[in-house]
Amino acid sequence: METESGKKREKFSSGLAVFFATLGSAVGLGNIWKFPYLTGQFGGGAFLLIYFLCILFVGLPVMLGEFYIGRKTRKNAIGALAELKPGTGWKHIGTMGVMSSYLIMFFYSSVAGWVYFYLFKAIRGDFAAITMETAKAQFGNVIMGPVSPIIWQAIVLIVVSAILAMGVQKGIEKITKTLMPLLFVLILICDVRALTLPGAWNGVDFLFHVDFGKLSAAAILTALGLAFFKLSLGMGTMITYGSYFTEDNNLFGTAVRVALSDTMVSLLAGIAIFPTVFSFGMEPGAGPGLLFMTIPLVFSKMPLGNLLLIAFFFLTSIAATTAMLSLVEVPIAYFTEERKVSRPKAALLNGLFIAIVGVLATLSVDKASLLGNITIFGKGFFDLFDYLSSNILLPLGGLLIAIFMGYVVKQDDVRRELSNHGALKINSLISVYFFIVRYVTPALLIVVFLNSIGIIK
Repeated sequence: METESGKKREKFSSGLAVFFATLGSAVGLGNIWKFPYLTGQFGGGAFLLIYFLCILFVGLPVMLGEFYIGRKTRKNAIGALAELKPGTGWKHIGTMGVMSSYLIMFFYSSVAGWVYFYLFKAIRGDFAAITMETAKAQFGNVIMGPVSPIIWQAIVLIVVSAILAMGVQKGIEKITKTLMPLLFVLILICDVRALTLPGAWNGVDFLFHVDFGKLSAAAILTALGLAFFKLSLGMGTMITYGSYFTEDNNLFGTAVRVALSDTMVSLLAGIAIFPTVFSFGMEPGAGPGLLFMTIPLVFSKMPLGNLLLIAFFFLTSIAATTAMLSLVEVPIAYFTEERKVSRPKAALLNGLFIAIVGVLATLSVDKASLLGNITIFGKGFFDLFDYLSSNILLPLGGLLIAIFMGYVVKQDDVRRELSNHGALKINSLISVYFFIVRYVTPALLIVVFLNSIGIIK
């Protein structure tokens, strides 16, 4: 397909490339810790059941809607909505997606910088004689800086910008096709070692034990929000990636495979973490800090532990990098298509912008940080960027996409696109999709949104 300037627009080369790139967008730092931790906290197998139902009724419908919008128009998040409904305010769903991508990158690049730094420290052998006290001190030094975390945040953004400057096939596709299989291999190695430790099965039981007594309204809302946010929905990424899909790609099949594979990565991460933590008598409820404080301590006590620690932080850096590629691609696609900026220049400009504003997040992680005492609406910059994106823009964007797909676009157009112009005989499945996206998904997302802004508890 050619753009208005006559230049042929890039696409992914194959269905496999589509799968790995889309999975790379969905898999991120949340998979390595947040998902398994919440699963253990809220009832193990019972929480997983609720999560899968939320994927079915919220995650997949919104993802399919974004795939449709992207592939139908072959445009960026803002341009796609503007083409489908010209002269209306619907294009601002795309505007919200671009804003969300920026807000997430401001703080996400900071956390990714910590991961890169820990990988460097593991390679250097800094964790050989680590204790709990020194582990906490090291983490404090990493996040407080102030110079070191800014440097590592800049390194992360240089890597991401350089990959994106190379383009869709030579950049995004080549990197994700290489790194995503490697991520699975590394995480399986960590799993095998974790499961052979004494007392490891206590950790497996913590993760998978079905306890319906722990299921509460908070647990159900957590599963609903997690299903939505973990799949990179409402931030323009799936619209942008969908615009690079091949014509014969089965959108239903891709959405299901990505959702299942993303969940599998999360569970495999839990299998690597919790048996290890339980084997060494650590606290499984330590929260996000466990990744940076407890894991180095635990691996340092194992035979060949430093090699496993390098592998663990390498796979974590892969997850962070592939997720950031999709986030930054959203504004880059807008700049190149709507503002006619060259891709290398767009990558450079966006990398610089994120780095400059992202420093505010990096220097406000903790109240003791350099900018920690500066608050807006009671929140530091790091927490503010997270709150505005995760609690406001993402659920609202997802809700508007569900309404757009259910009530605004013509059903016949959607049927043609989802069935690949009749090549896929899935009319009944599409009818079920319309029912869910019209009635079920909006209702659930309204509940999530009202809960996220504190109107309902």
